[in-house]
Amino acid sequence: MRTIETGDLWWKNAVFYCADIETFYDWNGDGCGDIRGMTERIEYLFDLGVTCLWLMPFYPTARKDDGYDITDFFGVDPRLGNLGDFVELVRTARSTGIRVVVDFVMNHTSDAHPWFKSARRSKDDPYRDYYVWSATEPASSAKDVVFPDQEDSIWELEPRTNEWYLHHFYKHQPDLNIANPRVQEEISRTLGFWLALGVSGFRVDAVPFLFADDGAPGDPHTFDPTRYLGDVRNFVTRRLGDAVLLGEVNVAYRDQKKFFGGADGDGLNMQFDFIGMQNIFLSLARGDARPIAKALRARPVLDITSQWANFVRNHDELTLDKLTDSERREVFDAFGPDPDMQLFGRGLRRRLPSMLGGDQRRMRMVYSLAFSLPGTPVLFYGEEIGMAENLDVEGRFAVRTPMQWTGHENGGFSRAPRRRLPRPLPDGLFGPERVNVADQRHDHRSFWWFIRDLIYTYRQQPEIGWSTVDIVTQPHRAVLAHVCRESDWLMLALHNFGAEAVMVPIALDDLGPGCVLVDLLDGLSEYPLDAEGRVELHLDAYGYRWLRLRRPDDDPII
Repeated sequence: MRTIETGDLWWKNAVFYCADIETFYDWNGDGCGDIRGMTERIEYLFDLGVTCLWLMPFYPTARKDDGYDITDFFGVDPRLGNLGDFVELVRTARSTGIRVVVDFVMNHTSDAHPWFKSARRSKDDPYRDYYVWSATEPASSAKDVVFPDQEDSIWELEPRTNEWYLHHFYKHQPDLNIANPRVQEEISRTLGFWLALGVSGFRVDAVPFLFADDGAPGDPHTFDPTRYLGDVRNFVTRRLGDAVLLGEVNVAYRDQKKFFGGADGDGLNMQFDFIGMQNIFLSLARGDARPIAKALRARPVLDITSQWANFVRNHDELTLDKLTDSERREVFDAFGPDPDMQLFGRGLRRRLPSMLGGDQRRMRMVYSLAFSLPGTPVLFYGEEIGMAENLDVEGRFAVRTPMQWTGHENGGFSRAPRRRLPRPLPDGLFGPERVNVADQRHDHRSFWWFIRDLIYTYRQQPEIGWSTVDIVTQPHRAVLAHVCRESDWLMLALHNFGAEAVMVPIALDDLGPGCVLVDLLDGLSEYPLDAEGRVELHLDAYGYRWLRLRRPDDDPII
């Protein structure tokens, strides 16, 4: 079998963990999570098996959009710590083998950023062209608005100059003019600054909005957005050869391809698989694996230097915008029938455990699937213990409640009075008294231990991150059977979306005699294939299995 060289492509085999410093752990007891608290918990992440920590925005902010309304790209919000604390966090993480990537918002700033405060004063201001302006109000339809509960247009009038500025998100987040070479230089300075402080790359926010053709000035013959994305990647890799750019690109597969870089380094290294994620939830709602199977068949094959990021949940609403209206309604009916559980008409503001009523069979099956797919798994903090949302918290923030470390006051997140916490914790079935890290780490049957074991099994099979996927034909609609292949390495994965146990006949061609499937999740049980490469495998209700192929001349799997 070919040796897998991770080298400069370390992220092909990584396990990413997304955390919000503000809600992770409060070290100094003021009610707000902080960088020192995150540093204190690095050993926890190491024990879990995480190899890359992705930090949500921690920059100085106007505090209107959970840190995504940035007022200074070169600083740390004083509530969270300072640059010295950040450098110590990165050093501590690297000492355990954990890399750090940070959120980078290239699309916009806060309207309280010094650039915009200057730009809005006068049409002749030197920072005026850092943003996108129009002398007349451009047309804007409801489909252009990202947050329809708050905004009805992507253009806002600035009364002092009587011109409109572009904002794809909130009106207090004016879009930067990426076509402006001075803005490009500012972006490069920012990227270089954080690379110099030790980060291993960036999660790039809202990538398609950077290049939307809705009024940005500039001659298209002199500014090529795709080329500019390549310029960003080239700049980053010149500064740090193994840096990664992980992009938030929620578009159709055919459009997603153009944002990927190839061997020439002309785009993003990684992108989230939003299409696959949405179809996992459709398959869950139907008890039918065919939607996710269809999505995986349509998922483009990537250059070896590119990668999919597989995820179940992230920090925003669970967007279902790429499903049809009727498909979205099926998911709403199954997992969020109350309008208060829904958001923007396109998503759910819930976490998986509450959507599934705490059914750990289905929860474990879903995460097994996410880790078994070719690509790199990404966890959102609290997923490893089965945390749920707090629907009493407004909007998308319902899923961004404090981490539940213990069953004690404030879930062990902070010693401060409850009123000083960033957001209230859930209560009831998913409150910290019942769902917390401390209890689960002492119970080897817990969900935390399941996720930990899953991570370690994934890391023992580095070929998953380099493999391609093939859907195996079998008779059960509720079952997804897929094969990951890398050179002569092969792993079969089975996942049952149905409530009934089944026997699954599998036929794997061209393997030769004497081959055996070894169960990686169940004590290395063995299942010999017949001369035609066939075998029949039992799968429990909501069951899952990873079976690695062992050929007659292979070493034993340990």
